[in-house]
Amino acid sequence: MSGFAVIRELRTSCPAVRVVVLLENSQPLLVVEAFRSGAKGVFCRSDFEFKALWKCVCAVIAGQIWANSQQLQAVMETLCEATPLHLVNSEGVGLLTKREEEVVRLVADGLINREIAGQLHLSEHTVKNYLFRIFDKLGISSRVELVSYAISNIQRRLALPTASMGALSPAVRSRERPA
Repeated sequence: MSGFAVIRELRTSCPAVRVVVLLENSQPLLVVEAFRSGAKGVFCRSDFEFKALWKCVCAVIAGQIWANSQQLQAVMETLCEATPLHLVNSEGVGLLTKREEEVVRLVADGLINREIAGQLHLSEHTVKNYLFRIFDKLGISSRVELVSYAISNIQRRLALPTASMGALSPAVRSRERPA
């Protein structure tokens, strides 16, 4: 298992355990993935001072989140970029319940049923039932198809504003074109 998979497993099996991840460098993708996996603190070896590491561990034990401003900025930028998952039909009507959309989002994040159950405080059997209903509603039969469907649905939604540019007046459209 990778370090992040271990953190996800630990979060599922022992939710009271607070994890501090010691990273080699503050690469934004690593920082975001550490927090996404369930870490409560991130500390970079390149910034290593024993007193700072001690403060980090104490803060996390006290229930706080530990990250420097650069790391926090990376997490905030990722949150701003994230598109909420909302699967709709061609008329824009929602196909899934809010809970089913949460399950789809976690499947798309690569979590297995046990991890999804832990995150949503459900039994694995309930997660399987949700997936069965989701597959039935969307007319699909596998997790791979589900992720593919979710991604293509989000891409279609993101393309809508661009496609509606034809509704703009010619004067506005000419300003939108690069010179």
